[in-house]
Amino acid sequence: MKKLFTVLIAIVFISSLAACGGKSADSPTSEAATKSVAILTPFLSSVTTNEMVESFKKQAKDRGWKTNVVDTKGDMGQLASRMEDVISTKADAIILVSTDPNQVKTQIEKASENKIPVFGIDSGYITGMVTNATSDNVEMSKLISDYLFKTIGNKGNLVVLTYRAHPGVLKRTLQLDDMLKQSTDIKKITEQQVIVPGPIENSRKQMESLLLANKDNGAITAVWTGWDEPAIGAAQAIEAAGRKDIVVTGIDGNSQAIEMIKKGSPLIATVKQNFVGMSEIVAKQIDLVFQGKAAEGTELYAPASLITKENAGK
Repeated sequence: MKKLFTVLIAIVFISSLAACGGKSADSPTSEAATKSVAILTPFLSSVTTNEMVESFKKQAKDRGWKTNVVDTKGDMGQLASRMEDVISTKADAIILVSTDPNQVKTQIEKASENKIPVFGIDSGYITGMVTNATSDNVEMSKLISDYLFKTIGNKGNLVVLTYRAHPGVLKRTLQLDDMLKQSTDIKKITEQQVIVPGPIENSRKQMESLLLANKDNGAITAVWTGWDEPAIGAAQAIEAAGRKDIVVTGIDGNSQAIEMIKKGSPLIATVKQNFVGMSEIVAKQIDLVFQGKAAEGTELYAPASLITKENAGK
């Protein structure tokens, strides 16, 4: 009996060793599964920013990573402070979404010193970061601006609604500036900075004021906006005023903008960005870094496409 008991104990011991040693790298208790990724943005209320964050969270969940989302609601000073907090908690990676990295340059340097890799989704890239995934903002601006210019016959009075504090929107606006230098019959009558958060409401109010100040037909020919939410607000104001002589363009391809294009509103075109694709690119780069490998590049692009009434919703 004693011998039998000894044999049973041995079997149990060996089985427990096998169970401990049999956990794969994909197991929830593996090192990879315990990785934590902090996601920081000042603009979570933006439709597109929220789409990128939610898409990345799904990518992270599929890989067994933990995520922590920090939204500072437009407060860049708080963003720097919260990034300091994230660094002190020793996150395994940090992602900046829709953020100018120059505004947290010191924190990016500190993260690098602490061997915490920093990535961007639709942000800029600066030294100290690993990768930023975005669209080619210069090409998107060329695409939408060229379409708008042709639509108005390369002449008229242009209103610009933008937000130069965002690195991607800045690149789009600078490209527009260059194209306007070549199109001397298109006059930029005003450029106004959109308040963020709340870009739709703010743009609608700005456009209402501009319409009151420019009541004559032809006083405003078109409105170029740096992204879709100002385009939506401007188009709403134009439609409410009954003005049929003004067209609007945006960039992003969010669902509300595409619906307005389909219905024949003053919003006539946008460029659809692949926000899910951006999050997938960053997830892949983080995965490579977690494996001790090099990222595939510092600035990686997801493809974008022009959306007009002819192809909206297809």
